[in-house]
Parts: sequence; structure tokens; C-alpha cells
Amino acid sequence: MAAPQHKHYYSNVQALRGGKPEQGDLALTDYHLVFRFPPESAAAPDPKAKKHTKQVWFAFHIISHCALRPTPPSSGIPSSLRLRFRDFTFVSFNFTDDKQARDAFEFIRAKTCRLGSVDKLLAFNYSPPSNSLESKINGWDLYDARAEFRRQGISEKSADLGWRITNINKDYAFSPTYPAVLAVPSKISDNTLKYAANFRSRARIPTLTYIHPVNNCTITRSSQPFVGLRMKRSIQDEKLVGACFSASTDFLDGNSPSPANASIQADHSPSSSHVDLSADSPDAPTDMSLSDTERMEDELIAAPNVMYDEKTGKRLIYGAQQHNLIVDARPAINSYAMQAIGMGSENMDYYKYAKKVFLNIDNIHVMRDSLDKVISAIKDADISPFPPNRDLLMKSKWLKHIAGILDGSSIIARQVGIQHSHALIHCSDGWDRTSQLCALSQLMLDPYYRTLEGFIVLVEKDWLSFGHMFQLRSGHMSHESWFTVDSDALAGSAVRPGENDGRGDVVENVMASAKRFWSKNVTNDKEAGSDQEEGAAVDEVKQATAPNAAEEQTTRLRDVSPVFHQFLDATYQLLRQHPNRFEFNERFLRRLLYHVYSCQYGTFLYNNERQRHEANLRERTRSVWGYFMSRRPEFTNDRYEPTIDDHTKGRERLIFPKLGEVRWWHQVFNRTDDEMNGEFNASAATAERVAAYQASSGFSESSGIPSESASMVSTSPSPQPPALTSSQSVLTGVETAHAALTPEARVSPPSLNKSASTGGMPAALGALQDKISGLAIAKGVFGGHANSSSAGRQDADDVETVASAAAVEQELKSMS
Repeated sequence: MAAPQHKHYYSNVQALRGGKPEQGDLALTDYHLVFRFPPESAAAPDPKAKKHTKQVWFAFHIISHCALRPTPPSSGIPSSLRLRFRDFTFVSFNFTDDKQARDAFEFIRAKTCRLGSVDKLLAFNYSPPSNSLESKINGWDLYDARAEFRRQGISEKSADLGWRITNINKDYAFSPTYPAVLAVPSKISDNTLKYAANFRSRARIPTLTYIHPVNNCTITRSSQPFVGLRMKRSIQDEKLVGACFSASTDFLDGNSPSPANASIQADHSPSSSHVDLSADSPDAPTDMSLSDTERMEDELIAAPNVMYDEKTGKRLIYGAQQHNLIVDARPAINSYAMQAIGMGSENMDYYKYAKKVFLNIDNIHVMRDSLDKVISAIKDADISPFPPNRDLLMKSKWLKHIAGILDGSSIIARQVGIQHSHALIHCSDGWDRTSQLCALSQLMLDPYYRTLEGFIVLVEKDWLSFGHMFQLRSGHMSHESWFTVDSDALAGSAVRPGENDGRGDVVENVMASAKRFWSKNVTNDKEAGSDQEEGAAVDEVKQATAPNAAEEQTTRLRDVSPVFHQFLDATYQLLRQHPNRFEFNERFLRRLLYHVYSCQYGTFLYNNERQRHEANLRERTRSVWGYFMSRRPEFTNDRYEPTIDDHTKGRERLIFPKLGEVRWWHQVFNRTDDEMNGEFNASAATAERVAAYQASSGFSESSGIPSESASMVSTSPSPQPPALTSSQSVLTGVETAHAALTPEARVSPPSLNKSASTGGMPAALGALQDKISGLAIAKGVFGGHANSSSAGRQDADDVETVASAAAVEQELKSMS
């Protein structure tokens, strides 16, 4: 890549981060904002100081908000730019000249939300250094759909496992948002698929994404059906879903009942479509013990002989004794509302070989609002060293949403891996919540996806190829509303923590009022949580075609949502709870999130496989996987234990989340663990001390403690996340997977309204101590923390790159 061309250069600019000032020079290139400190004027006279000059690079397209605060010269306060980045970096730049501040603001806006075309992004102009390892690795070659299905045992040349590869979508005409390579039941013809496509939104028919290597049970995915108020049905869709649930069984046992016969033999689906999988429910499997089910699975693997039923003489096939599920990720009321516009959820009278559950996972709009509240809690990180606003963090319900996604995924993983059953997953269009559930359940089921290469395959398969709309959800083309200008009257004073940062001007207030008015008067005929475009006509939905690339060159605010961010956060929770089961480390997840927004690579551009194919990204851009593979040691988990042994605790092939131990991913928010999780950690430490004291002193119910008092001591090592009580589940009528697998008693967590250290103080003094204890007095501006205890706050490259002046050219080329 060519040397940087500084389009604009500003001397003696003051940068603020964490309330700490740093004087330097600011340069703007076509794709980056570069801050150099100390300033050249200070470094020039001293050769030693020049050697210690550092540069910090910020890619324009990770900017999520830019506020210009112009001030009149008479105020004595410098004009400033307050920047918030998608990697949750917050920086303010103070200019001595108001004209310079305005000039920088307009230049950045022109290079982000006014590009007009995707091919003007950095990815189309980036190439790694010619002699670097990254230049020798073609990241586009790391995923091949046919190779992944071969790994799962499905190909034209391998033995028939009941599934086949179809070329019906090879030119993307059948379903434009689906991948070209699809795996469908062997006994279903392409002609049947064409009829079934008319019954699914955007022709996203039920198709295979994963087949379990031990029991041949499967995870399939689709979009919602066109049921409507008239409760329509499709014989072809029913046949396809039935074939998905019986494909492996038919292969293993030629006498297995067909879907039609299975529907007669199976129990009638409950009219409510809600299934209770709790231990005392008649719908529940007879054995919910994780150790016992693992033992059964191990015996099945090790058994030298085929097992037969003693009464009937038929061969026992794990997967034939099924509790097959159709999983609707939405709240039930949302799916019912969608029926009013011709869609909805399956009428289980026609799918009697399965039962349906709703996972109650909220939609993209709720998730976006949740993250906005988190941002509000940490938005003063540029001008203030104070910790986040804990009240806003609690109100965001972010951890509740993460726990809910994990809970739903573990339900699916348990059904497939332990109960030896099949699962069909969908939400509305099947590219947001469906991708989260499919990918996370496979992470829990298959150790391969917990390797670096396997995780890359998982992201390519269940996110990129199955049509998650990265461009729209990530807002790659930015938006005009992300750039605001404070009026001179409001900006004539210094910004203080908690004050408006430019988003509350008159225009914003008018828009907010209009939005509230609309919310009060809009009818309830549409799904409150639909992933569809608001107000879309029914006939447009039934066209089953996504907007073409030309129509998606601009960002629509209602389409932006942190769906993939939540997936990475949920993966972090699994990594944190099972630190030796993943080959990659936390930094890998954080850098992956950064590059989703950086637009430096072509991997996450556009909205589906078809658009990326038509844009010829493979030849015109680099893949982000080359970046990671060329730096593999940096992203490798030193604690990784690759050995799989179901007979050894901690090495089992299956992993499940501990919902009570969901924590803030503090590194991604550029905060310390104590700042984000201090109250959780204090509560957990208190619980451990109480448990240790009980153990050492022999306290128990038998030693005289009343049962009511004993029950107040939590058996869980840590509290539940905010807004999620210990008895609550995201699945209506279904207990959490973790609770089912570990049925010991669980109680509500202690109150998190104040920290453990201030519990005995008066309210005012306690609040003051909470604030003071969160101060990071020795915190640096761009170099992390001065003390080792806070080293986790910021990696050197998490503000893109901090490098010596001698390495500037190399850093520019690597963009890392």
C-alpha cells in the first residue's frame, strides 16, 4: 500500500481520553485519522524525544458518532471533536482554531457517510506488504462449503447418510439470500423444494447446517412460514421438514416410519405450541442427568455390537427415540402478530412428528436500544476517569439478552447432543437470531468449531453464506445522523461528564417527539419484534427476494443492530467459563469485532453470498482470515487443551454455559474487570467466603440452622446477571438448559444496587466511595494503565496501532 497522503494536517491538537490530556499533531488521510504525540514542534529540538514519538491510527469507518462543538473565540474554550468508535474507544480532540475543527469535521463526514458506493471503502484499496506472511495466505481459501459438508460426512462420493448436495441455488435464482451449496434430504427432489419455497419467507427453505457425528441428529434452519390468519399449509413444506427429521433414521433403519406414519405414532402436539421440558413434565426425557447421558453416549460409541429392542426386535437408533423440536427464536406474541400480515409460525397440527418452542429472544430493535444504553453508561470515557454508570448498565439488560441467547442455544445443543433429537431453527427471515442459535449450539456440540480454523468455518457457514446482512447490521456506509453539530450557545462551555454530547439538539428532540407520537398511534398489527422492514407490504415480503446491492448502498438506522456482536459476546462467555476448551483467545474475538466494522477487508462487506460473488470480492479484496492466520500466535489460547475424552471431567466434547456466571466483556468496552464486574466479583467473593466458613465450622441444617436461613446461602458461586432471576428462563414453560443439567437448588442473587464494600455505609458515603474506588488515577491516554492490575484495560493495538515513528510505514501497510 502506498505511503500515507495527509489530506489535512493540524498541529498542536489536544487529545482527551479518560480525562487525561495529550498534546500532539492530527493528520487525516483518505481512510484514517492519525494522532501523533508528542507534537513535532516539541520533538524536533530533541532527537531523543523524536525517537519516542508514537502514532495512533483510527479507521474512519469504525466511527459511530462524531460531534462538533464549535465555540466563539470570546469563550476562551477550544472548539472540539468528540469521537465515539465502534470498538468503544472514546476520544476528544481540542483545536485552537475553530476553523480547523470544522474543516476536520467536514472531511471525516465526507469520507464516511458521503462516499456513495461500497467500492470506495478501504478494503478495495488495501493490500498487505509484499514480503509479509499475510500476503502469502489467501484467506478466501479457508472455507469451502462442499469441504465442510464432506467433513460432516455428506458428499456425492461418500455413503448416503440421508442427505444430498443440491445445485438448485447455484446461480442464486432459487433463493438470492441463501448460499449456492445446500444440503437437503436425499428423498426430497428439487421439484418439491421449489414448491416448498413458496411457503417460506424469501424462499429460505429448511436446509441442513449441522449433522452430529455420533448420533446423526441434525440442526436445520429456515425462515418463517407463510401461515397467516387463515392458517395456510404446504404439503411440500411438511414433507420437507418431516424428511429433515427422519433423514438419518431412514438411512440407518430402512423400516423406520415415514413422516406421515410418524405423525400417527407420535404424541399429539400441544395446542399451545409450548413444551415444558422441566424435569417433572411428561414431555421431559426420563433422564436429565448430564453424566448419565454422557455415559449412554460413550457406551453407544464403544459398543461393538448393534443394539436391538428386546420386545420388538427392531434396531435401536439414537435419534429415532426423539423429542424433535421446531424452534422459533421469537417471543410467541411476535409470531402471532406476524400472522396478521400473512406470515407467522408453523401450525403444529400438520407437524405432529415434532413439537415447537418459542425462545423469547428479542428483536434487532430491542438489542440496538440495549447497546445504546450501555454506550450511554460509558460515553464519558473521553473526558472522565470515572467508572461507568452502573444504573444505566443494569437498565440496559445487555447481560440478560446474552444469557437468553446462550440459554436458547443450550436448549438446542442439549436436544441434539444429549437427547439425540433433531432441531429446526428459525426466527423471521432466518438470518439474525437463527444464525446466533445455530452457531452457538454448534460451538457447544462440536470441538472442531472451538479451534481457530473451525471457528472461521462456523462464521463463514452460518453467518456469511446463510445471509446475515453484515452491511446493513453494521452500518458500513455510516449515516448523516451520526455527525452532529452543537449550537454555539450550548457548546460555549466545557463538556462535563453526564452532559449532552451533541445528540440532544433541536432536530434530535423533534425526531424523538415524532417517534414517540408514532409509537403511541401505530397499530399492533405488525410484530413488535419483526426483523422485516417496518411497513413492508405483504406482496413484497412474498417475493422472497432481498433488495439488490445498488439499493443497499446507504445505511438505514432501523437496520443497524449488534447481532454479530452478541454472538461474539456469547462466545466470550463460553470461553471465559471453559478457558481450556478453545484454541483461540479473547483478543481474537475482540479483533474480529473490530474488523467487522473497519472495512479493511472484504469478508464482511455486502449482505449475502450472492452480492459478494457479484462484486467479485475474492479477486478485488483481501480476506480478514489471512490477517488472523498470519498472526496466529497472537490469537492462540495458551491454556487450550485439545484432548477430547468424555470419561474425564473438563475434557468432554460437549460444553454448556453457566447462566449465573455471565459477565460483562469488559475488554471489548475498554474497561477493567473491576469497573464493569466489580459488584459481581465482590458478591462472588462474599459467597465463597461464606461457603468456606460454613465448611470449616460445620454449619448446616443438621447443626441447628433453620432451613429457611440455610436456603438463603447460594449454592451458586456467583450471582445471576441483572434482570434475570434464578427461576427465570428465556424459554416459555421450559427451564434453562443449565438448570436441567445441574438440578441442584439455586436461589436469587444478592442485591446489586450497591457494592459489597459500601454495604454498611450511609447511602451518600457509600455512593461516594463507589465513585472514588472506580477512579484509575494512573491511567494513560493511549498507552493503557501504569499499574499492572489494570493492564487488561486496553491492548496497544485496540486503538488500531501505537507504533514508533520508525515503524510508521510498516504499521500503515498492516493496518493492525
